[in-house]
Amino acid sequence: MVKNALEPFWEARFEGVSYGFRPGRGCHDAIEKVFRLARPDTTRPWVVDADIEGAFNNIGHAALVQAIGNFPARRLIKQWLKAGYVEAEMLHPTEAGVPQGGVISPLLLNVALHGMEQALGISYTPKGVRRGTYALVRYADDLVIFSPTYEQAVEAQHLLSTWLGTRGLRLSDEKTHIRHLREGFNFLGFNIRHYPTPNSSRSGYKLLIKPSPDSIMQIKRKLKGLWRKHVGSPTVALINEMNPVIRGWSNYFRIGVAKEVFASLDRFMYARAQRYMQRRHPRKSGWWRTQKYWGRVSGRQDRWVFQDKERHGTLRKFAWTKIIRHRLVPSTYSPDDPTLQDYWNQRRNPAQGLTGRSGQLARRQHGLCPVCHQALDNGEEVHVHHVMPKHHGGTDDLANLRLVHQTCHRQIHSISTPLGVRRLLEPCTR
Repeated sequence: MVKNALEPFWEARFEGVSYGFRPGRGCHDAIEKVFRLARPDTTRPWVVDADIEGAFNNIGHAALVQAIGNFPARRLIKQWLKAGYVEAEMLHPTEAGVPQGGVISPLLLNVALHGMEQALGISYTPKGVRRGTYALVRYADDLVIFSPTYEQAVEAQHLLSTWLGTRGLRLSDEKTHIRHLREGFNFLGFNIRHYPTPNSSRSGYKLLIKPSPDSIMQIKRKLKGLWRKHVGSPTVALINEMNPVIRGWSNYFRIGVAKEVFASLDRFMYARAQRYMQRRHPRKSGWWRTQKYWGRVSGRQDRWVFQDKERHGTLRKFAWTKIIRHRLVPSTYSPDDPTLQDYWNQRRNPAQGLTGRSGQLARRQHGLCPVCHQALDNGEEVHVHHVMPKHHGGTDDLANLRLVHQTCHRQIHSISTPLGVRRLLEPCTR
């Protein structure tokens, strides 16, 4: 309740270059903003790639309470900040930071970091044209500052460090670097860099935003672990656990230059599949293993698709994900503005990232949770709830299912009477 009351007020004030933990904004918006600032003809080719050290744990309470001002629930927020935590049956006081895992903590972080553009001397005309030496893009405690020269980049880092010090925060020495765009830098899992193209562009360089080498290495390590984990399991169990990982990773990086990376990961998966088959069937011939595990799927010309033909499981390929350019949300647009509801309804995809039954339920519910009436894609885990429990004769038909947030699911099961549950879900069943 406190978050829902405090958030709309601050959403109308937050800087347009802040994209972390805000409704209607996300990582893809931050990357698209970076794309617009880092074009080859930019006048700010030097980048301060910075990370705030332990932001959630070190926010100064005094500065945060002062920023909140006369908000009616400020005393309750103060109590949360000073509540402390219990570990090994001992109470540890919290003199700084926000509650770990608290629903309101990301919002409080954004409140504490509001004003960073002003500290760097960035301002805007009434028409939204940026003025100042620097340009900023921030996602929670991860940020980049674009600067014309190396000396000005050093000055920007100093200004930012001084401003953060008044809030009890500091930049991480290990994760803060100053780099030229020709050298490239990593941000939110992507690598942003100018590549030389002397014969195909006026500036002699081309901006490419690709999945970073660290991101590629991490997904390979994760997939390799799943191959090893399921050597003795049914193949369909392996496929069911891998497909969400492949779909989620490829959907996240689909906004960049990722086609070659997707193809290389599919080659990696083919090699791992061959090792998997040889380990499971060491005495069978290659032709036998090919007939058992490889085949076609409807709608695709590829005959080398890994499958569990007995249980109808198909392993998804990275290359099946199409590259789609992300549309940047305008800096002044807020989901709480009643005049922009049509824009947000068109922008929001209720079934984004959801397939099969979950995707159908999301579309039926117009992308909203029937309990809290908030968007399903707010970052919280989503569960499928049976209105009539299966042990009471309920079925898996769509009419008996609802897609709800994890916390809302717990709330439903805390109600003891079926009538109370029906009233809680009533707006969705009408």
